[in-house]
Amino acid sequence: MIRHYRDGVSKSLVYLDHAATTPMRPDAVEAMLPFLTQTYANPSGSHRFAREARRAIDEARDMVADVIGCLPGEVVFNGGGTEGDNTAIRGAIERRGGVVVCSAAEHHAVLHCVEHEKGRVVGVDPTGAIDLTELERVLRDESNVSVVSVMAVNNETGTVTDLRAVSRLVRALAPGALLHTDAVQAACWLDLRTIWPLVDAMALSAHKFGGPKGVGVLAVRAGSDVAPLILGGGQERDRRSGTHNVAGIVALARALESTDRERVAECARVEALRETLVARVMAVGGVHRTIPADRAVPGVAHVCIADVESEALLYLLDEGGVCASAASACASGAMEPSHVLAAMGIDRELAQGALRMSLGHTTTESDVDEAANVVAGAIERIRSAAKGR
Repeated sequence: MIRHYRDGVSKSLVYLDHAATTPMRPDAVEAMLPFLTQTYANPSGSHRFAREARRAIDEARDMVADVIGCLPGEVVFNGGGTEGDNTAIRGAIERRGGVVVCSAAEHHAVLHCVEHEKGRVVGVDPTGAIDLTELERVLRDESNVSVVSVMAVNNETGTVTDLRAVSRLVRALAPGALLHTDAVQAACWLDLRTIWPLVDAMALSAHKFGGPKGVGVLAVRAGSDVAPLILGGGQERDRRSGTHNVAGIVALARALESTDRERVAECARVEALRETLVARVMAVGGVHRTIPADRAVPGVAHVCIADVESEALLYLLDEGGVCASAASACASGAMEPSHVLAAMGIDRELAQGALRMSLGHTTTESDVDEAANVVAGAIERIRSAAKGR
């Protein structure tokens, strides 16, 4: 349970929307505070105060590189996952030209870039992972593929991509292409060191693993030719201009380090909680698990519920103090049909009852117990109301 304060009133909430954003880790908050109140100098300056801030960025860069498994010089600090995806795709196309390829289940930060560049969108299998047979056909058909972008973990369903198989195809059939992965949902659940050797660029966002919003990382392999998205003062070796968010960068590094250190134990703990939650919800009847347990990361429980519409369900969950979602978070918060579920071939009527419950480092057994009761009650309430019409 978390405490939510509004108009001076305290209320208990069960937070099951970690895939949208995670609560900040206390050690990340502690790490960033001195750079908000004491060491606030611009790290691009030449005086000793600025050098202290710059030293903090250098140390953070080393910490991030260690968790990813890349060189410190390959770490580019930026404003978050969307910026990282845009930079990798549009920056590579600007320098290389050619065709960009992605899967139909990508986050819109990737999908809209590919559509803007008039690229190729590859279908997915019933679990939401890129269809390797179709990817192979596209790579053979297109003689000038310069960028391939495939997410490590799907942001809606939690599906884990076989990036090793993707990498083998790209290296064999488009050896000159830059292989990028949106790994925004991966850091809490997968060892990034196993992903980095397979790709040329990797995007991360701090707020998905206990850091602050508005800061992220794009790891870019040395020698990869990617034009900067933002021009100006030449920060980050001319790869991302703009005054560094020192406090955010320091907090990002601390959160990523803690996440990596605790990852194995957290995966086991959270997976057990997820399985309890899914079993309790499915016991209501007419609840379909979208992805097999062994194909998804531990933190995502995605189901589709027959005879229920997501909008009504989420309203009742909110009333009951449970925070969840139907799909990925968007800027407006508006309900939209899921392009991911459509790409997977899930029946539209069933997809209208999609529910994503995402767990994380603050989720407890009591959260799961309370959420299961509220979700079950809400489903039964909606169905009963429909029968009474």
